[in-house]
This record gives sequence, structure tokens and C-alpha cells, in this order.
Amino acid sequence: MQSLCSSLRTEGLRIGFVPTMGALHEGHLSLVDLIKERVDILVLSIFVNPTQFGHNEDLDKYPRDLEQDKMLCINRKVDYIFAPSIEEMYQSNYSTKISENSLSIGLCGSSRPDHFSGVALVCAKLFNICQPSVVAFGQKDAQQVAVIKRMVRDLNFQIDVLVGPIIREYDGLAMSSRNRYLSVENRDKALSLNRSLQRGKQLFTEGTTDARKITNEIKSDLSRVEGLELDYVEIVNRENLVAELDVKAKQSICVVAVWVNKVRLIDNYCF
Repeated sequence: MQSLCSSLRTEGLRIGFVPTMGALHEGHLSLVDLIKERVDILVLSIFVNPTQFGHNEDLDKYPRDLEQDKMLCINRKVDYIFAPSIEEMYQSNYSTKISENSLSIGLCGSSRPDHFSGVALVCAKLFNICQPSVVAFGQKDAQQVAVIKRMVRDLNFQIDVLVGPIIREYDGLAMSSRNRYLSVENRDKALSLNRSLQRGKQLFTEGTTDARKITNEIKSDLSRVEGLELDYVEIVNRENLVAELDVKAKQSICVVAVWVNKVRLIDNYCF
């Protein structure tokens, strides 16, 4: 893959790259659509990255369907799929890590302390292998987007980072590979994420700018859902993830993480 991409770049071709863990859905494929008109060659990776899973997380159970993923990529006219094995990506005695020590500390970083180190490591490796000019990530993973942007800046990767909007199911649930874990009953509970965020949006539209009032209202909505365990609700600056006291249009983002039974889900809304 690295040799192929070096050859393509030597020919003057511009490579676009969409990193995924597979179990593809329309959210992933929207990133393909976002990027493919900007590049000559489109590469999509499928790799369930073990370094971003913590102890007792769902690495072994994470959904995998490579044949279905291939068909979806063919239909979307992806040029190359890169689907390496764990052994190809990580030698048995690998000992190098990448730590981002600002944006990755709070929010999901509090409950998943090694997660973003693993994300940064695998993305750096994939960037070096696939040598893209442009990469695309989804807004649903807002903290991940901020961390990757910071890593690209700090480590001088010559890469443009595009961010695609959240793609939702017909009922408003943010698309995620982990939605496959949800029973019918738990899926109905999961819909409360989007409903609560819409309530926060309504308050802001009606003139409320106090971040604490909005987050308290969202927390109150979520607390009434039986079987849902709240991880966090925060309103932060969308670039540096610093907590906001006053909500500002086109700057603030409300981020939410919950457990529905044993399924961890995240969602957000940009004001």
C-alpha cells in the first residue's frame, strides 16, 4: 500500500483517504462522497484498531463484515480498500506511542484514558502508509476530529482535514457501527440523545445562552430515561474543547455521551 501510494503521488495524483473500522454505513459513505470530487484517487481503510480499545471494551465483539464493506465501496467507486491485519500494523514488540495532552484529556478521554493515544497512533501510521493530501472524518466524533486536527498541525503532516456532518437514521439516531448492538427497546432509549440535543437547540433559539442552563436541561431530560446512564453533557468550544460559559453560534458545540445498557453512544450538536 505504501509503495502503491508513493507511485501514485510520483505520477502527480492527489490521494484522498477515509479511515474507518469497517461495518460501514451511510455515515462513512458520506465521507467518501465529501472527498472524492477533490482528489484523483480515493483510499478507504478498514482496520479495527486494538490500541484505541480499553480493557473490557468491545474489541472482540466489534462488528465486522468485510464482504459487505467491499460491496459498499465498489458501489461508491472507492479506488482502493486498505484492510491490513493487526500483525501487519503492529509488530509484536512495537513500543512507540503518540500522546496528545490537551484536547484528549476530558470528555471521552476521562472515561477512556488511552483511547485517543491509540487513535492518534493508528492515524499517524495510516497517514504515513497511504500518504493522502486530504482526509475526511465525521462530525459525530467531535473530540476525535479536534485531536486529529491538532496532531496534523503539531506533527506537520501536509494533509487537509475535511469534516463531514453527522448522518442520522430515519428516526434521528446518529449513525454508528455500534447501533447494531441495540435491541429495539434500547434503540428507543438511544433516541433520547438527539431529542435532548434538540431541546438544547430550542432553548438557544429562544434566547438562552447560559451554557449551564442548557446542559442542566439536557441532563434532566436524559435522567428521565430508565436504563440510560449518563457519561457527560458539556458545551465546549468546537476547536479547543474548552468549556463555554456562554453559548456562541458557529463556535460552541454540545457533546453528549451515554451508556444504553452496555452500549456506549455519543452525539453532539453545533450551535
